Amino acid sequence: MTTEYQITAGLPRPTAFFVVSDLHGCAVDPIIELIKKSGCGAVLLPGDCFHGDEMYMTGAEFLREASKVCPVFFSIGNHEMKCGFDVTAEAERCGASVLDNSSAEFNGVIIGGLTTGYPKLEKQTHFKKSPPPDLEWLERFSALPGYKLLLCHHPEYYARYIRRLPVDLTVSGHAHGGQWRFFGRGVFAPGQGIFPKYTSGMYEGRLIVSRGVGNPHFIPRINNKPEVIVIKIK
Repeated sequence: MTTEYQITAGLPRPTAFFVVSDLHGCAVDPIIELIKKSGCGAVLLPGDCFHGDEMYMTGAEFLREASKVCPVFFSIGNHEMKCGFDVTAEAERCGASVLDNSSAEFNGVIIGGLTTGYPKLEKQTHFKKSPPPDLEWLERFSALPGYKLLLCHHPEYYARYIRRLPVDLTVSGHAHGGQWRFFGRGVFAPGQGIFPKYTSGMYEGRLIVSRGVGNPHFIPRINNKPEVIVIKIK
């Protein structure tokens, strides 16, 4: 499914972004076709493009093909930290711009990438509270002039660290829509636990959470279609 959001920000010219989160080794070609049809100016990936060493080629293929269509901005999620190779070098070789606690300007929008707080190759569990990101960089990013869009894989970071800062829009994934959805609510999300708050949709007009396109678990998604997002900012 494709979900579209319209945001009024007073930009010099309208800009549309195509958001793909949590690829996790799923089929690439259908998503590339959606990107082409969308007419978006850039692709945003808020983490988990590379699932890990065992399925990294799918992420590389996606970055190569998407970069042929339009610019790609990629921030680092927890699954990138499971990779035994240099994720930044591989992503840049495939044509993407990697925002590793860094930012870039695109059509009047300052795009930042807040890297996951998980250390490289550390064992990760679904019930562990997500470790904090680089808060000093986040403060510096929030102080930049202009419209600021933050790619932040972990939606649970929003209430803890981002909400109080002048960041205009945060785009996240990670929660996989809550895996099972009943009565419009997800059942579980890593870093948030049972009946998590941030799993899908827009919150407070400043946080958009994608359900993602892949499924890294043996547990099936129920009432929870894979999702890509189009964000139109004017």
